[in-house]
Amino acid sequence: MAIRKLKPTSPGQRHKIIGSFENITAIEPEKSLIVGKIQRGGRNNRGKMTVPNVGGGHKRRYRFIDFKRTKDGIPAVVKSIEYDPNRSARIALLFYADGEKAYILAPNGLNVGTTVMSGADAAPEVGNSLPLANIPIGTVIHNIELRPGQGAKMARSAGTFAQLVSREGKYAIIKMPSGEVRKILTSCKATIGSVGNSDHALIQSGKAGRSRWLGRRPRVRGVSKNPVDHPMGGGEGRASGGHPRSKTGLYSKGLRTRAPKKHSSKYIIERRKKK
Repeated sequence: MAIRKLKPTSPGQRHKIIGSFENITAIEPEKSLIVGKIQRGGRNNRGKMTVPNVGGGHKRRYRFIDFKRTKDGIPAVVKSIEYDPNRSARIALLFYADGEKAYILAPNGLNVGTTVMSGADAAPEVGNSLPLANIPIGTVIHNIELRPGQGAKMARSAGTFAQLVSREGKYAIIKMPSGEVRKILTSCKATIGSVGNSDHALIQSGKAGRSRWLGRRPRVRGVSKNPVDHPMGGGEGRASGGHPRSKTGLYSKGLRTRAPKKHSSKYIIERRKKK
């Protein structure tokens, strides 16, 4: 995917960098795979704001994505590459040989007309989903399951990928996008290739209005608030606010928030690199 830098015909266009959408082949989504999405504006079931700075935005329809890829041994043809407002990656519409339709995340190199398949007998080619036991060492993968049959949980955003480093008994050693090295059962599935739309990280909105279209409301700095509203608020003049922390009082610079007795910690071989 390429990016477009627009001519500065207005202040909003001057710094705007957007995707080209040149690889998208369909405008309207498949009706059988969408449902209306209710916008909650960061409120819970009692109407209390639990997530700040959320609200408004364009109306969306949710696309059901097949993260499990359970139709093993049945070939599917890529019918179209589409835009999904609910995620950074593009999605691909599959037409299976038995007549069923499904959406998957579109990896780099997956084009309209390509045939993909899932299952242990599938070839290790871009878009195919295989158990980690059947994927060659060193292969770039995405859409990785944490538990067999659970559905893909890791390496799903635009441009991300992991790498199968080695295998030790019933575990596969995976290097994650964050740099973390961890063990995952070889019976878990993963998809070959890296997630498409890799230029998503280069996009610049150019103006505040584009953030409002995405449902993001303005963020007010904690130091500019009153003490009743934020731990960093208050003070005479432009006070620093003390140690950076969240609205609930948790330190936001260096405090480890991972549970010390988390069950999955024993599967981590090497922690992610610190920024």
